[in-house]
Amino acid sequence: MFKTILTASFVLAAIAASSSAIAAIQTVTLDVPGMTCSSCPITVKKALMKVEGVQQVKTNFDKKEAVVTFDNVKTSTAQLRNASGNAGYPVSVKIAQ
Repeated sequence: MFKTILTASFVLAAIAASSSAIAAIQTVTLDVPGMTCSSCPITVKKALMKVEGVQQVKTNFDKKEAVVTFDNVKTSTAQLRNASGNAGYPVSVKIAQ
């Protein structure tokens, strides 16, 4: 029994280690057509920065977009879309890198 538990522990540790090796930093450009005033980019940035795994957000009012750099193991573009949408700014993926 102990040997089985010990083996299972090693297997789980190996899986965890390999999962982090797969982690990749990604950048996505989000189209944010609802940004209509100078405070909108601030609100969008705050909402996106609250998402676990987000490392950087650059908003551009003139282009009506947000460029987000994130860890794809901790979050996804779907979670980014949800966060912005919940803040009142629905987005769509413009460019994923």
